[in-house]
Amino acid sequence: MWRRLRSALGRLRGWAAAGPGRAPAMERAVVRCVPSEPKLSLRFVLPDGSARHMQRDQAEPLGRALARIATNAAKGRDKAAKKSKKARAEGGPAGDAAAAPAVRLFSRDGEAVAEEVPNAAAWQDGAVLQIGEARYRVERNPPALTELRLPRSLLAGFPVCPKVSAEFAAPQHCLFRWFRERRPAAGEEEEEEAAAGGGGGPAWVEAAAGGRVFTPSNALVGLRLKLRCTPADGARRCGPPREVESSGPVEAGPGACTFDSRHLYTGKVCGEGSVRAVSYNTLADSYAQTEFSRTVLYPYCAPYALELDYRQSLLKKELAGYSADLICLQEVDKSVFTDSLAPALDAFGLEGLFRIKEKQHEGLATFYRRDKFCLLSRHDIAFSEALLLDPLHQELRDKLAKYPLVQEKVLQRSSVLQVSVLQSTTDPSRRVCVANTHLYWHPKGGNIRLIQVAVALSHIKHVACDLYPSTPVIFCGDFNSTPSSGAYSFINSGGIAEDHEDWVSNGEEERCNMPLSHPFKLLSACGEPAYTNYVGGFHGCLDYIFIDRNALEVEQVIPLPSHEEITAHQALPSVSHPSDHIALVCDLKWK
Repeated sequence: MWRRLRSALGRLRGWAAAGPGRAPAMERAVVRCVPSEPKLSLRFVLPDGSARHMQRDQAEPLGRALARIATNAAKGRDKAAKKSKKARAEGGPAGDAAAAPAVRLFSRDGEAVAEEVPNAAAWQDGAVLQIGEARYRVERNPPALTELRLPRSLLAGFPVCPKVSAEFAAPQHCLFRWFRERRPAAGEEEEEEAAAGGGGGPAWVEAAAGGRVFTPSNALVGLRLKLRCTPADGARRCGPPREVESSGPVEAGPGACTFDSRHLYTGKVCGEGSVRAVSYNTLADSYAQTEFSRTVLYPYCAPYALELDYRQSLLKKELAGYSADLICLQEVDKSVFTDSLAPALDAFGLEGLFRIKEKQHEGLATFYRRDKFCLLSRHDIAFSEALLLDPLHQELRDKLAKYPLVQEKVLQRSSVLQVSVLQSTTDPSRRVCVANTHLYWHPKGGNIRLIQVAVALSHIKHVACDLYPSTPVIFCGDFNSTPSSGAYSFINSGGIAEDHEDWVSNGEEERCNMPLSHPFKLLSACGEPAYTNYVGGFHGCLDYIFIDRNALEVEQVIPLPSHEEITAHQALPSVSHPSDHIALVCDLKWK
């Protein structure tokens, strides 16, 4: 009797707390129902406190699912009654304790859902499940986090961006709250332990709220971080929050980095009529972490400085500090783009586009400043596929057919071209065609690169001259070509002779003499630096930002790091530089 009385009093308190005319807050019944999957899942907590997680066929009639819920509820009540000595004193587990409660599902309008309705259609968001006297609000596919992870490397002064994977939610709509560890001072133990929930652990003090990207200050060195993320879908629906603590404390940064002095020139975004462009091979993790890279290519680099999380910390700070309007990156791992670069640069006002290489895990990324440009269209291609199938390249295809060995090699390459047409947000008459590529790497592949350049320029011409007439071109990338190469000469001069030495770059057997030309007047905006790639066994200029000299001119070139800075740790990458390449940065203005 006393047990029933306490239950009734509890219900009365619930009604009183809810206020006049309002029902008490209901428990949640979470339904996950994805059309591509045969079953839906249902999670709720029975009145006896036991959690239930059921899997039911989506096509199954609702009545069967409700009958199963009733059976589970009866078992739960029976089990609870058997455990209660007081319940046995009041009559044991017989009677009501073992009886299955009535279970029904009501629509949002309060109508009972017919038992023959399939589960997939019956369990709608906002419906009410009633089990005996208990009522549950149905939440169908609520926002949920499937992964929340902080990088292992946390450096003071360097942006931290967590990996966030969510279902029925968008990371950009999630709420992020950052906390820093606070160790109690002498005499504060009790107060701090109470704030931390007891147990003698450190308390957490809120450091920032609202942003996915957080830059710890020097004051946080030696302290761990905690992140609380609440998933949301942009439609005012939120899911349960999730927390993650860093595996280690914030560490001091590496000291002076190669890009620090460059940031003195790029503290502010360019003014109206100017565009700051960046081109950078960021060194894909899939190449940096091989045994060959660690022991042969970069043996001089400290192992921790080759780790992805460490290099990403440096890279995000470097790119953010350039305040660029356009960024063209090469060797970007797909997961790095999704989980790190895109959200981090989004926080600094940049929108990202990604194109993966054929049969690879890395590719190209182009970012543009949202308040300066909007995306009109994308025209990415794979060189091999375009050469093989696109009518644009019929003439080149016919010429190449005479050289089957070279043709086969060209078609085996995974290189791609990323082409984006952007329009000024303040002056719609201004458009720009931004192309980004990473050409074949082999030192003897000059002939292959010439053909790739021919395909690229023919495709760019189609976009910038045919689809969007009179649109200026900015062509960025790692061309794997020095200023003395045929590829550089071809781009810079507008043509390449059939007797150029690069046509025989891999020996007489792969000679493929053919004259080529293109209609653009292109200029290397950053000139011909002594090197843009500096590793133990090689240094040379391989990267360029080519611009349409008829429409654009160079306002300033951001100086490259000094030779002393580059070689401070022998070569690149290093503890103060995230890649084996150096970013090219320049300010352009419309003529």
